[in-house]
Amino acid sequence: MDKRILYALAVRVLIAVFTQTFFQPDEYFQALEPAHHLVFGYGSLTWEWLNPLPIRSIIYPALNVPIYWVLKVTGLHSIRFWGDWLVIICPRILHGVLAAGTDIWMCKITSKVMGQRYVSTAFFLSLTSFFHALSLSRSLSNSFETTLTTIACSYFPWGACQTRSPQSPFSKSDMRKCLTFAALSCIMRPTSSVIWIFLFANLVWSSRANRGFVMSLLINAVVIGSTALALVIFLDYLYYGQITFAPVNFFIINLSGVSLFYGGNPWHYYLTQALPILCTTSLPLVLYGMWTHVNGVDPAKRMLCRVIIWTIAIYSSMGHKEWRFIHPILPLMHVLGAKVLVDLSDKPQKQKISSLPIRRDYFSMLLVPIPIALYVTLLYCSAPVTVLSYVRSIPSDELNGGSVGFLMPCHSTPGHAYIHRSELASGGMWALGCEPPLNNQDLATYKDQTSVFFSSPYDYLQDRFPPAVDPNFPLSPFPASIPGASAPFSGQDRWTHEWPRHLVFFGDLLEKEGVKNMLLDKEYQEVWHGGRWWEGDGEQRQGGVRVWKWRG
Repeated sequence: MDKRILYALAVRVLIAVFTQTFFQPDEYFQALEPAHHLVFGYGSLTWEWLNPLPIRSIIYPALNVPIYWVLKVTGLHSIRFWGDWLVIICPRILHGVLAAGTDIWMCKITSKVMGQRYVSTAFFLSLTSFFHALSLSRSLSNSFETTLTTIACSYFPWGACQTRSPQSPFSKSDMRKCLTFAALSCIMRPTSSVIWIFLFANLVWSSRANRGFVMSLLINAVVIGSTALALVIFLDYLYYGQITFAPVNFFIINLSGVSLFYGGNPWHYYLTQALPILCTTSLPLVLYGMWTHVNGVDPAKRMLCRVIIWTIAIYSSMGHKEWRFIHPILPLMHVLGAKVLVDLSDKPQKQKISSLPIRRDYFSMLLVPIPIALYVTLLYCSAPVTVLSYVRSIPSDELNGGSVGFLMPCHSTPGHAYIHRSELASGGMWALGCEPPLNNQDLATYKDQTSVFFSSPYDYLQDRFPPAVDPNFPLSPFPASIPGASAPFSGQDRWTHEWPRHLVFFGDLLEKEGVKNMLLDKEYQEVWHGGRWWEGDGEQRQGGVRVWKWRG
């Protein structure tokens, strides 16, 4: 076995297992929670799954289903501590293995487009990538999309042009492999089609003189694409119990403006924020490579540059933007960066690393992101994850009734897949909701439950909780919005709570006027505290994570 495969597997699995920090809610609520719900019968399903037009396919969460199923039928999941550990760690190992595919097949792209002498450097860039460390080994659909896209790109004929027949570098076997993995990436993330529309449209155009090849390509594309669509429709039919075409629903819902509910960004977001975060110290190398090859004579390098530019341009035209949306083109940027790095090192008077054809000072520069990557995967915002270890430690006799309430911005911690206590499944644990305006409400005036709570926490606690704590801890009658409800809730008059035994919140909440004194008057006391005050995205998520328990 190639040593690079072992290195990639070791690095990605170790990162997956030891990651202790919170990055994106989708890591849990669009992957692990639906699978946990499917196997164990409970889990936090968001509006994307419960909407009359569900926009998520079960195909990506289904990757976790066999793991949970084995743990269930063997009874291993029910062993306290060890069962909890297996429920959390086993899916992490799976996604670490899947992540390693990005590093492995990125080497194949490098060899095909740039040449074998650049492979080791590209591999090093990939392994030391800050953003790969942060995101690639997590259970995010964007991460698996990155792996599938990289595999498909390794079989794509980058050098095809009118004067060079694609039949030589692009065998029928490679064609089918490329189309298969491209189709899989598109059904995992419909927006992956942005990359493949560009690449295959250019391939058809550049090969138009070879009608036989073009016809073969189109026939295979129709057959493989139809098979992929049939697969996703079949799996979603089994899951939803009706014919559902999630990719179409995804576009319909997002075109209605719902995506802007999660934030809009300026057009230059990917240029000024995402690219520096994704590339870090390799950004100058990538930009220089783009400048050098985008109009160069080599068709493979030219196409590589142009698909990167095309993807960034299309995503920049969309209102809602996130770093991870352009993650699939990061391996292509590593290929470009490796080419520049090795070429700049081709000076005999400069001392090089023995195992890599690059200068020592360049090597040192590439190591800079590693301490930062360790910090963001092991320490930064770890409390939203580690607090669930306290929840798991709550004695069984304290899990009955209203046991745990989360007064946090919605989806600030993982869900049932990281707690795994069936006693909390039927209302014993609640969290504030943040349902989007699915009925075309005005974004300027619409407020979800999280917004209402944080606009005046004291008033919310005063008006929607009873005057005293009931020591029997009855279930809250209506603690949160119903995800995916077809009709909006008028005003916010239906949210009513009972005081739970435990309250979980960020420390900043105690700084809000009247909140701390109210909790003390209700005889709550702090029993757990994790994290650092300055951590968190926005004021509402700062102050570390606190757990207060009723001691009356």
